[in-house]
Amino acid sequence: MEGFPSPLESAKFIADHSKDVSVDEEGARRVAESLFDKASAVEFGVAGWKSLHELNPRAADKEAVDWVFLVDTLNFSFWSEQEEQKYLVKYKDKIYSGYWSLCAAVNRALDEGIPITSASYFATMTLEQLRHVFRSDTEVPIPLLEERHRVLNESGIVLLEKFGGSFLTCVKMSEKSAQKLLHLILENFPSYRDEAVFEKKKVSFYKRAQILVADTWSVLEGKGDGFFDDISSLTIFADYRIPQVLVHLKAMKYSEELMKKLREGTIFQSGDKEECKLCRTAHVNAGFIII
Repeated sequence: MEGFPSPLESAKFIADHSKDVSVDEEGARRVAESLFDKASAVEFGVAGWKSLHELNPRAADKEAVDWVFLVDTLNFSFWSEQEEQKYLVKYKDKIYSGYWSLCAAVNRALDEGIPITSASYFATMTLEQLRHVFRSDTEVPIPLLEERHRVLNESGIVLLEKFGGSFLTCVKMSEKSAQKLLHLILENFPSYRDEAVFEKKKVSFYKRAQILVADTWSVLEGKGDGFFDDISSLTIFADYRIPQVLVHLKAMKYSEELMKKLREGTIFQSGDKEECKLCRTAHVNAGFIII
């Protein structure tokens, strides 16, 4: 993609130049073999997305696509430093945490008649309106509320000015190409450009941008405007628990120095070398397992 470094090439570059994180190919092969039979299960196919969780939209229409755009635009930072202190949302007598707390809050707002998935609404909504939509059922508020407000206003304005107020228009412009849709997202929505500089080279993550493409494909069931003939060109979205799982399964290794920092609870900032190495090497490893 012109102007946007490939996530796969970025992952390979970081893995090749990392001294603290490495792929154990034999370990990755063992994990791949253990997952092989599970990969054909229904829940891992395009039809499985809607049955994966009761909060996901069941329809395959404009409203469902706009729901996906909203939640993926806000799909960041749900981590709790203390297990007993979390942002939680109660919806239909169930308590949700993490990403699902976001989805529950969105569905709760829609049930209350708040058009939260409409660009004409969230392009101009106030911080207080957003605070109400994402109110917590604990004393812990949703993290980074101000940043979410800024991103929503920004994204809503782009949708209104360039895509007639709906992300489905952007999907139609991709001409059934996952890579073209990814490029359109990165080109038009700045909040999706998660990039860093590693060893003087610009590298990319594009985690949420690729998730948005994949979720759009899933909600449209891989049909019609959601039929992407190059959907397999997307890479896995390695973050949060995936590096920990890969190390636990001995498919990835950390140096003693890095492991010491992790055990001490060192917080790595966005764009730090350690963050790049952890997530990008996991990215390569997970890709190797899938291949």
